[in-house]
Amino acid sequence: MKPVLDLVAKFGPARLAAMGAVTLTLVGFFAFVILRAARPEMGVLYADLSMQDASAVIRDLEARGIRTETRGDTGQTVMAPRADLARLRMDLAGKGLPSAGGVGYEIFDKGDAFSSTSFVQGVNHLRALEGELARSIRAIGRVQAARVHLVIPEKRLFNRDREVPSAAIVLKLAGELDPGQVRAVRHLVASAVEGLKPERISIVDERGRLLADGAASEEGEARRGLDERQAGLEQRLRAQVEGIMAGIVGSGRARVQVAAELDANRVESRSETFDPESRVVRSTQTRSEMQASQGPGETGVSVGNELPGARENQQQTGTRENTNKNEETTNYEISRVTRTEVNEGGRIKRLSVAVVIDGTYAPGPDGKPVYAPRPQEELDRMTALVRTAIGYDKARGDQVEVVNLRFADSPVPAEIAEEGLLASLLRPTKEEVLRFAELGVLALLTLVVVLAVVRPLLRQVITVEVAPAELAAAGAGLGPGSAVPTLPGAAPEDALLPESPAHRLVEFAKVNGKIQAETIERVADIVRQNPAETAEVLRGWINDR
Repeated sequence: MKPVLDLVAKFGPARLAAMGAVTLTLVGFFAFVILRAARPEMGVLYADLSMQDASAVIRDLEARGIRTETRGDTGQTVMAPRADLARLRMDLAGKGLPSAGGVGYEIFDKGDAFSSTSFVQGVNHLRALEGELARSIRAIGRVQAARVHLVIPEKRLFNRDREVPSAAIVLKLAGELDPGQVRAVRHLVASAVEGLKPERISIVDERGRLLADGAASEEGEARRGLDERQAGLEQRLRAQVEGIMAGIVGSGRARVQVAAELDANRVESRSETFDPESRVVRSTQTRSEMQASQGPGETGVSVGNELPGARENQQQTGTRENTNKNEETTNYEISRVTRTEVNEGGRIKRLSVAVVIDGTYAPGPDGKPVYAPRPQEELDRMTALVRTAIGYDKARGDQVEVVNLRFADSPVPAEIAEEGLLASLLRPTKEEVLRFAELGVLALLTLVVVLAVVRPLLRQVITVEVAPAELAAAGAGLGPGSAVPTLPGAAPEDALLPESPAHRLVEFAKVNGKIQAETIERVADIVRQNPAETAEVLRGWINDR
């Protein structure tokens, strides 16, 4: 224990304080490195949350002791340990979180329905319907958030003309919605609300752009639908022609433009044709009539005529008249054709297709590619293919032009680099790359601290300092050339490090001691050989002092 205390006392208070400060700094640094390396990797649990949903999610996670982080100016992104993301999402979904700022039909699960008025029930039903529609709209891939506002007029008992419902939808998008998806949203809402028509639904995105106008007239909607149909037709035909050309001249070596002209007029025609040569018996009616009559004879007025039986005798003696009548009516139906034809707007009125094709390139004498135009026969075959692909109609006035021109940029041969097996197997994500970079920086800092601080400190602690030979000899009362005595409690010379300053001082003292010993022996031999001269020299030194 005493050597340790002597070593500590030898360091001094200043050196001990410095060593303590360095030790505390190292402990804090390595504790930070360990905690940083042992901290769980965080991932995005939910993004673009409202402040209410973010607050509810964080409260639930903190109540369960789960570490969370928030990002964004308003904390819209909630971070959680990456390994627990799936489990946390399922647990929060079971609790109805996040609710996305709206409620659905679960609003009727709370509260007392018997104590609620009809007005409150109507408002709750409207809120629930809006919330359910918003949830259904958010199921679309590019829709991040949705808000639905329904205007459903109140039913009146003595009102014959009922107002038509309307709706307004605000969408927060991650990208763009094509016209088909916008129509799908309108029909989805219209199908869920009684009496609501798709034309009465307005849709606006988060940037204030009008995606669907619910106040436009039928003519405006028809014109907008015609424009969308024209753009879709041009895009479809262009993709078909580009696909054919890419298989012949290569990808990117052909430019295609399609202009479609549609007829926006709605034509309704009716025609009725009669064929007099084609007769069909529709009905036949036959009527037979037979009539018999007898006239009375000429008799005078007498008493005998009034007797019983006198009338019968008179009728038998009268004239008789028989009449037969046959009538036949035949009705004929003349063949008639009635035709009603309605041509809706949007018929293809004319198509114009322009195709520009680059020529061929062959290596020249100097190794550079040399341009060569394509033959006319090849261009004619390409023109025939394009006409077949677009449904060419000469009577309609369609035009197709295929021209061979040199492009401004010559083709560059693609160099496909062979991907190594390790690079193909290890495809780290962005989060993994950032994590590896963070660990690499911490490892580099640790190495710098070890080499710059820990190693010199350990060398100073392990190495025993030895005073220079001259100072030690002076402190012991010896001459400048005297040997250095061994310090009590000091380590043996073999225990000193070969490269330490103390070791070099000890080796220097050994060599100096040997030289001094040899000098003293030679002086002693001279004194023994010449005692009288030695006495005279000493007597002179004494006189000088």
